This record gives sequence, C-alpha cells and structure tokens, in this order.
Amino acid sequence: MDGRHSLELALPGASIGAVAGAMAGGLTLLAGQPIGMATLSALALAVPLALFGGLYGVLLGHGVFRPGTFGPVGLYWLAAFPVSRLMQESLAGTGGLADGVLTFLAYQAMVSLGFAIGFLWLHERLMPHWLVRRAAGNPIAKELLDHYLRFAHMMRSRKGGRR
Repeated sequence: MDGRHSLELALPGASIGAVAGAMAGGLTLLAGQPIGMATLSALALAVPLALFGGLYGVLLGHGVFRPGTFGPVGLYWLAAFPVSRLMQESLAGTGGLADGVLTFLAYQAMVSLGFAIGFLWLHERLMPHWLVRRAAGNPIAKELLDHYLRFAHMMRSRKGGRR
C-alpha cells in the first residue's frame, strides 16, 4: 500500500508540472509556431515537469522536504528544471542549444528559481486541501497533514506574538 499512498502525494505536484508544460506549448503557439510544434513542445516539457513535480510531492511526504521552506526546493528545481528544459529542447529542437549545452543549462538554472517560487507557492496552496481529502485512507498523507497543521499553528502563534 505504501506505493499507492506515495503516488497519491505525487498528484498535486504532477498536476502543477503538467499545466506549466502545457502553458509553454501555448506560448510556443503564440510565438507563431505551427500547432504540431506547439503540441510537441508542450508534451516535451509537461512530461518531465510533471514527473519532477510528482517526485517532489513524494519526497515531501517522506520527510526529505519540509513545508514552508524554499531553500531545498530551490536547489531541487535548480537541477530539475534545466534537465526538463534540456529534454524539451532535445525533442522539440527550437534552436535553444545553438550557443552550446552549458550556456543553455546555465540560463535555465537562473530561470529555474522563478519557476521554483511559482511551483512552491501553488503547491503550498493545493497540497493541504488534497491531504484533507486523502488523510483518512492514507497514513502518509495524514502525517504530512499533521505537519502542515503544526507549521500553520506555529506561524500563527509567531504572528500573534508580534502584535
């Protein structure tokens, strides 16, 4: 059952990654590329972002990451986002590698921190609602939900102490 329970934790992050990749396809379409190229671009980015986003949820559930912290998540996406973009560029081939792979990866690493901020912001808003739904039948989700609740209580008590 641990596999199913872990996969349930992957769904919010995988959804965020898939939507982000699909939006990239829409941007490719807006840039004047044909529908086929936009579709390929969207899928080539949506799949790895969904996999890395889902893996984040699993790692969060197993205590590798903690809710409310950005540093480790920023480092995670510092590696995962450039790899995802490299996979997209390798499949869709829009000419991004013209200056070389290292230059491409360095630029994507810089962009990755912006993506990490957006990903974490969305994940922190979606995951607790998902955990409330899954906690009854998933002990990992229940434990993670308890962690979120303790964190929220701690933040509320800190905020109340400042007034």
